[in-house]
Amino acid sequence: MVDERETRSDTAASTRRQFLVGGAAAGVGAAVGAAVALGVNHAATASTAPGSGAAPMNGAQVVPFYGEHQAGIDTSAQAHSTLVALDLLPEVTRDGLRRLMRILTDDAARLTQGTPALADSEPEMATAPARLTVTFAFGPEFVARSGATAPAWLRPLPAFSIDQLQDAYNDGDLLIQVASDDPVTVAHTVRMLLKDSRSFATVRWQQQGFRAAYGSYRPGTTMRNLFGQVDGTSNPQPGTENFDAVVWSDRGWLAGGTSLVVRRIRMTMDTWDELDRSGREQAVGRTMSNGAPLTGTEEFDEPDFDAKTAIGFPVIPEFSHMHRARGDDPRYPTEQIFRRGYNYDLPPSGAEVSDSGLIFVSYQADVDRQYVPIQQRLADLDLLNQWTIPIGSAVFAVPPGCAEGGYIGESILA
Repeated sequence: MVDERETRSDTAASTRRQFLVGGAAAGVGAAVGAAVALGVNHAATASTAPGSGAAPMNGAQVVPFYGEHQAGIDTSAQAHSTLVALDLLPEVTRDGLRRLMRILTDDAARLTQGTPALADSEPEMATAPARLTVTFAFGPEFVARSGATAPAWLRPLPAFSIDQLQDAYNDGDLLIQVASDDPVTVAHTVRMLLKDSRSFATVRWQQQGFRAAYGSYRPGTTMRNLFGQVDGTSNPQPGTENFDAVVWSDRGWLAGGTSLVVRRIRMTMDTWDELDRSGREQAVGRTMSNGAPLTGTEEFDEPDFDAKTAIGFPVIPEFSHMHRARGDDPRYPTEQIFRRGYNYDLPPSGAEVSDSGLIFVSYQADVDRQYVPIQQRLADLDLLNQWTIPIGSAVFAVPPGCAEGGYIGESILA
């Protein structure tokens, strides 16, 4: 296979070829090799070093990169995530897209396995992947330049009455999702991928999110958002037939892939503070303590939307977030999505105490059939709308995975 790194446009400020040739580069290469060896040896012996104790080391854990589906979707959610949306440069053609995706695929395949990318200027930072995954997704412009036919849902979402969208968080031609249990690994990976894409694209937006730190809770524990809610209880479980039906597409070049919706949702924490615990539970439809539906005792109990209070009101209000998301129509169970969101928290401004929210990320085979009806019901009557404001929105097509020696996107670029 031709090394696409040697065919990159001469307009790039710094190419891999320039780095790899010349006497000075040879000296740098020797130093880098020694540093990599040192880093690997350190990683291999850290868990047995005197005084290290018996605590398990998560840094060496890897998630396979190659496969039928891209990693980072059915992978157990890591503690940290960065989403970066890129805009393609006007001169990038289909051939340029192919070069770009070969380069980024090679970077991701190496970094996710704890191996520095080619010409990695900080190779020591690549030796602790901590379940690193890199997932790529295409916007409408990327698919158009590839010459492929886009699915009908690959377009901006309909305008919802609750939206206050800001251009700084909308749309994009190429999305890169980087996730790991180590924020240093995430930062280094994002930097490497952006360095290698700057001859082809510019950054449109970047969003950083977090969950509970690795080891804080038992594996499989549902995350909590910054409202204190258990968030994502009704997710289909990876590895099940239901998950496969909800998430993976079987259509054309997207077979083995899926769709991705990103919504940046600002939470007005300061006014949420004014609501008592009972009011919060009514708004959500679940208890705050363990996420159980108001008609049950455990998180995964099936809600009873027909249950009434002693004076005849629904125990789970119709306006509650859970009721609106689930609905009471027998058709609604087919309208499922797989949520993989992250919290964000930024410095507050003015008199506010916080600028916090949720980077809502969902995967589904068909946005129009599965996601849009749910979001429309929430926009029409969800009491949580009093404390949440969608300020960003984007839709992407996630191509299938690839075999070793291939690259992400070859189903439309090969």
